[in-house]
Amino acid sequence: MNAFSPPPRLLMGPGPSNVSPEVLAAQARPTIGHLDPSFVGLMDRIKDQLRLAFRTDNRVTFPLSAPASLAMEMALVTLLEPGDTAIIAQNGVFGGRMAEIAQRAGAEVRLVSVEWGKPVDPEAVRASILEAPQAKLLAFVHAETSTGVRSDAASLCALAREAGLLSVVDTVTGLGGIPVSVDEWQADAVYAGTQKCLSAPPGLAPITFSDRAVSAVKARKTPIQSWFLDLGLMLGYWEGEGARSYHHTAPVNALYGLHESLSRLLGEGLETAWARHRAAHDRLVERLQGLGIAFVVDKEHRLPQLNTVWLPEGVKDVPERRRLLDEFGIEIGGGLGPLAGRIWRIGLMGETCRIENVDRLAEAIAAVLP
Repeated sequence: MNAFSPPPRLLMGPGPSNVSPEVLAAQARPTIGHLDPSFVGLMDRIKDQLRLAFRTDNRVTFPLSAPASLAMEMALVTLLEPGDTAIIAQNGVFGGRMAEIAQRAGAEVRLVSVEWGKPVDPEAVRASILEAPQAKLLAFVHAETSTGVRSDAASLCALAREAGLLSVVDTVTGLGGIPVSVDEWQADAVYAGTQKCLSAPPGLAPITFSDRAVSAVKARKTPIQSWFLDLGLMLGYWEGEGARSYHHTAPVNALYGLHESLSRLLGEGLETAWARHRAAHDRLVERLQGLGIAFVVDKEHRLPQLNTVWLPEGVKDVPERRRLLDEFGIEIGGGLGPLAGRIWRIGLMGETCRIENVDRLAEAIAAVLP
């Protein structure tokens, strides 16, 4: 049978982003055992790198062998027991997914609904906390991939901490593209994905738990419903003293790639990477506004790495995105939920985040507009 040869693509959608040749080359190195002493040493280096990327000293920081959706599930089913109350803010697809996971875990969900395209309203969250003093945690999306909105994680985590709630923060699209400061926020469970601003292939999910969250896990009255996501069992592999206990066969080569991608990010410097994403966003604004294309999100709340724009009048969503793919080799994303067919989602993440890529996209969009 013939080997699969993927077509060349410039990935400018909501993820994945393009992966550097160095990361791809790292993943092609010889596979070794997932309990090999050399690999165990690499695991420790990756944990240290993630602490730097998350800006945390949390002992429990590691990459989950799964996509970011399972990290969301791990954070919630680890901290919630049947009968608990969770306050969950929804301003897009992924806040809604949080709510569904919490409900399936047996929790009562108090939903704080926000208009799509707007950040989570701290005052609405404060009101919900006052109405549910029995609540155990507050969960929200810091960087909402479906709308391109950044919410104020520091303020929301502060509200949770003041009320004695744990905080769960989704920054799947945030890490590496905008400031993420876990310790400064005093957040309790924060997770991300590898395929966005970290520019590693999909399939791993960095996650970090505060000491307060770990204490809450130890105080559970019921077992965690998922065997695979049981934090204690997982840490036997990622933190075993002297010898690591077998939990699962880690994706060895994928972790080679994550180590390389984190090395590149930290070598560039977090602040430099954030500035690069901001500069590319500013260029995109300049070029698209010159074409008469308007942005969905107010300027002060936009994610520079995930941009949502209204479709110009007379432009059909799917046919024109398909033209961008077929004629120009550029992938962008469509809208989800109530924004389906009305917006485009344009990613400027990680390796993709280059001024020359912005210009290439703008020229391609100009060519497909009526």
